[in-house]
Amino acid sequence: MSHSAATPHSSVTVRFAPSPTGYLHIGNARPALFNWLFALRHGGSFILRLDDTDRERSREDYADAILRDIDWLGIKPHRFERQSLRTAAYDAAVLRLKQAGRLYACYETADELDRRRKRQMARGLPPIYDRAGLRLSDAEKAALEAEGRKPHWRFKLDETAGHVTWDDLVRGHESVDIGSLSDPVLVREDGSYLYTLPSVVDDVDMGVTHVIRGDDHVTNTGVQIQIFQALSDFVPVFGHHNTLTTASGEGLSKRTGALSLGSLAEAGYEPMAVASLAVLIGTSAPVEAVPDLVTLAETVDLSMVSKSPARFDPADLDGLNAKLLHATGFAAVADRLGAMGVGGGEAFWNIARANIVKLADARGWWQVVTGPLVEMAPADAGDAPLLAAAIELLPEEPFDGETWKRWTDAIKAATGRKGRALFMPLRLALTGLDHGPELAALLPLIGRRNTMDRLGERLRSAAAAE
Repeated sequence: MSHSAATPHSSVTVRFAPSPTGYLHIGNARPALFNWLFALRHGGSFILRLDDTDRERSREDYADAILRDIDWLGIKPHRFERQSLRTAAYDAAVLRLKQAGRLYACYETADELDRRRKRQMARGLPPIYDRAGLRLSDAEKAALEAEGRKPHWRFKLDETAGHVTWDDLVRGHESVDIGSLSDPVLVREDGSYLYTLPSVVDDVDMGVTHVIRGDDHVTNTGVQIQIFQALSDFVPVFGHHNTLTTASGEGLSKRTGALSLGSLAEAGYEPMAVASLAVLIGTSAPVEAVPDLVTLAETVDLSMVSKSPARFDPADLDGLNAKLLHATGFAAVADRLGAMGVGGGEAFWNIARANIVKLADARGWWQVVTGPLVEMAPADAGDAPLLAAAIELLPEEPFDGETWKRWTDAIKAATGRKGRALFMPLRLALTGLDHGPELAALLPLIGRRNTMDRLGERLRSAAAAE
């Protein structure tokens, strides 16, 4: 049975449906971003839908964190839904499937099913459910329920269909052998729903045209296509992208908190550095810092995604983050700098941004401007004459972009020092560091008073070292 990629919907509608049972990690960000970028690329809409039907594990603080993290990435859902509020729709779907003979009651316990699977494997048979529930008479069902057993409900796959096939947006032609699968459980003994049924019902009701998710769902898709066909005359287009692992190749889990979006935000990474790496890694596109999601949507297409897992190394974020900030104009960071107590306006930002990896690093360079200096290498006694000349020859204010050259030319003429022997003692005296922004630009911000005080302190330190 082949599923066509054609869709009766005139526009694109995608969804991201995380469960609020933990914090979103970088692996969850990948499908969220792929869906959002697909919607941007095609002028479609994006639904954020919380899969919160697991009453025991779902938590409201996780739900709040998902909303916060999605917003931090720059994703702005057009619609927000909670599956926990849609039970009536799922109940109605269950009734329809029962009436159609596609949902049947089973009474085996988990232990009984496990033993049955092991016996089948020992006999060289595939460990799939044998549909014993379908063979139960009404009297047998009543007897089992009299024992206190409650049924779980399985969806009867149409094995006569053979292979379910579809044209995958990422993987091309895909096929799942329905005969190799067990009839999936859709309703638990306690009446709660597994992921599969609510997902399909919601996709139908909400007009989802494209389902884009990780390739760990490929087999599920064969099952879900049959459920779609049992409930509707519409089946969405599917795309299964490769999944992310840690740098060491391990899978990511919400339960461990590894590489959570919240922790990456707290560590000071820019959202677009995270988004760029989360999307571009494992594709044929170069991994580079992309300034915004619109540009990223224009850069990457699902056909560029590899079929092999992609390894996410957070160390790669530093380079991307730095490149983003180096290219960021002052207006985009002005409020954030102000909130950190960093002044100096655009002049300071234009000097500092080439020397930072994370925005918080700007605080350190503002400290260099305003003082007191927090780092200071020991002064060299041999630098005392140079420092004394620097004090004597320091020009009067106002300082401008040419002050540094005029000043150091005068010091060079007076002392004979040049190159590193001239510039490094002055840099250490003025900044306490042996690296950093061009002093020609930094000197006007430091100002004459600070410069004179620092030179004097350095000269005293050099004299004491004699």
